[in-house]
Amino acid sequence: MINNPQANKYLENAIQTASPAQLLIMLCDGAIRFSKLAIQDIQKQQYVEANLHINKVQDIINEFIITLDNSSPVAEGLLRLYDYFLYRLLQANTKKEVEPIEEVIQYFVELKETWIQAAKASNAVRPTAGTQA
Repeated sequence: MINNPQANKYLENAIQTASPAQLLIMLCDGAIRFSKLAIQDIQKQQYVEANLHINKVQDIINEFIITLDNSSPVAEGLLRLYDYFLYRLLQANTKKEVEPIEEVIQYFVELKETWIQAAKASNAVRPTAGTQA
């Protein structure tokens, strides 16, 4: 966790002012960062820390699950993907293997890129201030 009060305030402000797409991108970044830390922990045989970092990734995935718009045509596919992520992280945590985490990272990198492209497309469609739709 960040111990710098000024950095904490900046992060809090960034989260509060972020669009839904930006929040999804931030969550992907967090999942990637904690996954990489878990890999380093496993490689150093620091299993308590690895467990904590894997749990943080699982928390992020659970946030994706609970905020999923079930009326969306892609919701079912995303839910299956998130369940698979949780399964692979469980394998990594119980067997202390990095390969399942590396796989999840690759999916998060792709997912992040998808959200970035969706955000760009969404912004391109929206009228700007002062224009009429």
